[in-house]
Amino acid sequence: MIHQKYYELLKEHEKLITRKNEVQEELYNGIYERYRYPVVTAGHIPLHWRYDLDRNTNPHFMERLGVNAAFNAGAIYFKNQYWVVVRVEGWDRKSFFALAYSDTGVDNFRFTDYPVVWDNPYPEETNIYDMRLTLHEDGYIYGVYCSESKDPKAPVGDTSSAVAKAGIVRTKDLIHFERLKNLTTPSPQQRNVVLHPEFVDGQYAFYTRPQDGFISTGSGGGIAFGLCRDILNPVIEKETVLDEKRYHTVYESKNGQGPAPIKTDKGWIHIAHGVRNTAAGLRYVIYTFATSLDDITKVIAKPGGYFIAPRGDEFIGDVSNVVFSNGAIVNDVKVFIYYASSDFRLHVATTDIDRLVDYTFNTPADRFNSMDCAELRKSLIEKNEELMNN
Repeated sequence: MIHQKYYELLKEHEKLITRKNEVQEELYNGIYERYRYPVVTAGHIPLHWRYDLDRNTNPHFMERLGVNAAFNAGAIYFKNQYWVVVRVEGWDRKSFFALAYSDTGVDNFRFTDYPVVWDNPYPEETNIYDMRLTLHEDGYIYGVYCSESKDPKAPVGDTSSAVAKAGIVRTKDLIHFERLKNLTTPSPQQRNVVLHPEFVDGQYAFYTRPQDGFISTGSGGGIAFGLCRDILNPVIEKETVLDEKRYHTVYESKNGQGPAPIKTDKGWIHIAHGVRNTAAGLRYVIYTFATSLDDITKVIAKPGGYFIAPRGDEFIGDVSNVVFSNGAIVNDVKVFIYYASSDFRLHVATTDIDRLVDYTFNTPADRFNSMDCAELRKSLIEKNEELMNN
């Protein structure tokens, strides 16, 4: 017998799911639209994923398998719907993947019947998160994610040291997932690995982030690029950094590729995250850059500063002062950028290809020192004053 409380909560849950989203006009910047409400939160997770509905085994209708957060989602347009593969984190700190879909891309996201599962050949894998989805020209949809396990070299008593690898799955229907081997690279650890959607020189191409430790990039750092001959035996022999971290920028401490890059007539546009340290901890923002169609390791445009940073309630969460994107969808000319705030909830920003290209190629680059930045702003003011006075 189902507990009566379930039906009461179900009505409120349906109100949340069907709530219409709206553009926050007060945050206009001409580059993209931000929306008033997150598109996915812990509250969007189906009730029967969290509660034991049986009145006999759960007489007080307690949340038995609680959900802490729903964030950092890969994204894809599939069968005329917007799909996100959400990182869902339980009260036990373990993350898992769950698929949700929407007809609009900005609201009404509903989860499929079950979380995503596959046969796992890596029993040491403890936690999984931050999947990027790529529809590759070989016909498969690939998901590359962070596969975390306890560091086997950690000293006795150390229960926090970890190793991060790039796990790979593939599917053709978003139902059945095949787990492939972890990616092997020259770097000791990998995070934020993304598969390029096209073959390069007949090989699979990956964006990586070389790093020495689980958190610290150490001697590594920067967004790198490498080629792999066989996706079933994924080995990258050489990583070449194409976008480095740099002192006193929004990507000073580390940076990483977000979703797979977007192909335009002018170049591949990359949506990435940059990290810097502050007195209050790490600050994550999103920035863009472009690489050449002829040589995807050559950066040809890079606006100064950030593209998206936390605003308002986005500062609040488990890890504050963070926005992070690992999912974007292009549908015709419209672009949907899915980003999480403070490791807690998922949002969307929308733009179009023309605006994204305009922003990436025509926004001034970082001048890397204060006086040059002031001179650049002074030039803009003088130009505008002349226009306003005529």
